[in-house]
Amino acid sequence: MERFDFMVIGAGIAGLSAAIRLADAGTVLVVTKEELAESNTAYAQGGIAVAMGGEEDVALHLEDTMAAGDGLVNRQAAAVLVEQGPKRVEELIEWGTAFDRDAQGQNGEGGELLRTREGAHSLSRILHANGDATGREIAVSLLRHAREISRIELMEWTTSVDLIVEDGRVVGATLLDGEGGLRVVQTRVVLLASGGAGQVYSDTTNPAVATGDGIAMAYRAGAAVSDMEFYQFHPTAFSASGAPRFLLSEALRGEGAFLVNAKGERFMERYHPLLELAPRDVVARAITREGMDGGVYLDMRHVGIKKDLRARFPGISAFLAKYQLQLGRDLIPVRPAAHYLMGGVKTDVYGRTSLPGLYAAGEVACTGVHGANRLASNSLLEGLVFGVLAAKTMLAEAPVQATNLRAVPQASAAASTPEAATERWIAELRALMWKHAGLLRDGNGLREAQRGLDALAVSMPRGLFRRALEASNLHTVAGLIVASALGREESRGAHYRNDFPLHRTQAKHSVMQRGRLEFVA
Repeated sequence: MERFDFMVIGAGIAGLSAAIRLADAGTVLVVTKEELAESNTAYAQGGIAVAMGGEEDVALHLEDTMAAGDGLVNRQAAAVLVEQGPKRVEELIEWGTAFDRDAQGQNGEGGELLRTREGAHSLSRILHANGDATGREIAVSLLRHAREISRIELMEWTTSVDLIVEDGRVVGATLLDGEGGLRVVQTRVVLLASGGAGQVYSDTTNPAVATGDGIAMAYRAGAAVSDMEFYQFHPTAFSASGAPRFLLSEALRGEGAFLVNAKGERFMERYHPLLELAPRDVVARAITREGMDGGVYLDMRHVGIKKDLRARFPGISAFLAKYQLQLGRDLIPVRPAAHYLMGGVKTDVYGRTSLPGLYAAGEVACTGVHGANRLASNSLLEGLVFGVLAAKTMLAEAPVQATNLRAVPQASAAASTPEAATERWIAELRALMWKHAGLLRDGNGLREAQRGLDALAVSMPRGLFRRALEASNLHTVAGLIVASALGREESRGAHYRNDFPLHRTQAKHSVMQRGRLEFVA
């Protein structure tokens, strides 16, 4: 058994931002499933939305966030996000994060920060780094800073198994290390910063680690989850047979890219006055209706005449080159893919969950800051701002020392499901979710998804190994998404029901806890 003052599950922007603060008051264990650089943070291409232009910019950023969320945004959380964002980004810059700037000044100083615009933003306020590698630049900067702090222990290749709850309070967690050994960790408090769950769908821009582990563990432990029906499908993932659903950043459209159908026609004017920069849910559904399979393209040929797109988007350009495609020269086939979960473990603005001793921040959490549809590039800012707020709350509320466990969890001796069978099971679940609980939904399809999940539960992969644990977590998350989507008999933001295409008159949040679903204002 091991003891730490604080445990952080996840090493993305929210987890590392929190760990750096927590280390001021004790030892911190940061746990991540793969290498430290592998997180949703590192895959964020477009940038970080932040109002660096003063009070007017902050006020507009708030209103843009509220509008994108389609009536369901927690205004208090959104205000905290946009007001505290500039300070947090300034800290990143102080720690060495190199956002892109214009030409250097006469004395060699860096020029002004470059800003681009993305969908549903009223101003150009998206900072980016290395063209289209913003998330990785931030992750590297935070990791470099965390490694300089002796009280932080970084544990790679370690899978979180379950939270340990005693007397209604989270007091630690069980972990599976890279050698397959079960480790028991006692801690004063736990922060979930484990990211999203895009792997619940067959088509996703998320990395393989995004299997909803934190949400599933919290739910099993008794914590409430909220707004799980709101999964954002990014409109423009690469669409080619046999190719991964590589994210083609919204910044491409911010730089002037058009969407065209198989006839070469721009079509977004039929769906929204903001055209290609409409909210993501609108653009994603428009692409679906125009012909998702091989029928919609990103067109930057008119932009390539004026700009060096390979210099602006080096990562995207390198990926496309593998398929003999080039921005500014070719039409790029695109389609929507699961990208970001607006729901998650229900928290207040300060990271508190419904379960004492457990806190959450970043994509795993649901403060209501995104409402029914996240504003483009608000996700990195969310992790940064709410990771720090959660850490401050943990420091104020944590017990003086970790509680001694009355019963130490033991590893199960049950036989393991073969690896190939586990992978087939996961693939079946992901296909089921894409077909029946994806971008366009209806009651019959969602009930079919429930029946499919019930059938899959009978053959759930077993064993104390990572993929079996992930399979169980994906099944839990899938069930939460389907139940919440079935209960919400309206269309709002990223949740679209063909059988209920209109809003209800009053916006409410879904809350699931111990099998019970309710809707609250």
